[in-house]
Amino acid sequence: MPVNKLASNLMVPNRVIPALGVLALVLVWLLDLGAIQPNRIVPGTGHGLLSAVGWLGAGVVTLTLTASILMSVLPLRLRYPLLLGLVGFSLAALPLLLEIFAGRHLPEASPYARSTIGSGFWSLLFLLSLMLIEILGRLRAGRGLQLMLLVVIVGSWLVLLRGEGLASLSLVREFNARPDKFEQALWTHLALAFGAVTFSAGLAFVLALKMIRSPAWQRPVLGAVSFLQTIPSLAVFGLLIAPLGALSSAFPALQSLGIRGIGWAPALLALIAYSLLPMVRNTFVAITEVPENLADAGQGMGMTERQLFFQLKLPLALPVIIEGARITTIQAIGLTAVAALIGAGGFGSFIFQGLGQAAMDLVLLGALPTIALALLADALFTMLADSLKPTPATT
Repeated sequence: MPVNKLASNLMVPNRVIPALGVLALVLVWLLDLGAIQPNRIVPGTGHGLLSAVGWLGAGVVTLTLTASILMSVLPLRLRYPLLLGLVGFSLAALPLLLEIFAGRHLPEASPYARSTIGSGFWSLLFLLSLMLIEILGRLRAGRGLQLMLLVVIVGSWLVLLRGEGLASLSLVREFNARPDKFEQALWTHLALAFGAVTFSAGLAFVLALKMIRSPAWQRPVLGAVSFLQTIPSLAVFGLLIAPLGALSSAFPALQSLGIRGIGWAPALLALIAYSLLPMVRNTFVAITEVPENLADAGQGMGMTERQLFFQLKLPLALPVIIEGARITTIQAIGLTAVAALIGAGGFGSFIFQGLGQAAMDLVLLGALPTIALALLADALFTMLADSLKPTPATT
């Protein structure tokens, strides 16, 4: 897009940001910003914005949202850079509201009392994030700027959450009660998800090549992986318990490797089965959709079939293959949480423990990192696919 046209588009009033800003204003005033619980089980007493942070804090939040609404509709030349700074800073400093809330309302005499995050805070976080995405899209921000913003915002949150001011936050207390288990769950979750994706990628590559060389394989292979995808995940986990249990009983050496009816083995097999369809389909389509005229040109230059594949077809197919890996990884990260039901570990163990104990912040301790891993995987694979896309030749 020409520079003049881009500049003129930046001057056009924005309709998305005002709508998000007004909605954020309404929800942050109507819903509870947080609550004070006497312990981890008993429901807490909710506090709205004014009660939670006082007139000064409520005024800062209101003025910030109002300023973002006004800047998005006024014909300002530096509208989006200013909005980027305002919304980005607001997101980075958002945990300060929880710190102020805890300092105002948490009783010092009660060692078991804790503060929890209310729906008003979650709504504000979600809507500010949508505003930031809209601003970055309008600015056509590159991956470098997006990554820098992510590092600044996440780093700010980590610093504030590790400080003394938020030590009474229920989510922080749940983490501080089990840091070693959290680290173990993280590595288990990563090992299961990425182990399944790695194995399925290799198997999908072999199956795709076999379908290309032998078209008769296409229908049975695609039919089989599609069928596996239709089986509910819990059913797959359950179906694998009996055969793996019998196998480990027949061969005791397998038990020393941890292969039994419950645990990581059935979880890994089920995740591999679910990962095959997007990997096989994307790999097959990516390689077969390479333009024939390019292959003909390569043959005319004297390239062998091996050279054509590794120097022409595979590089052109990689962005689509990476897209399949992106979908597979996000799916595997989510399903790994469910695998905790059969003793596989990972963040799902916190989710189901929290549900069993009616401790919602323990549920969040498992759910939020799972969401973060999925978003991080999505961003990394998207960046990788974009970097591998061929660029038009310039003259």
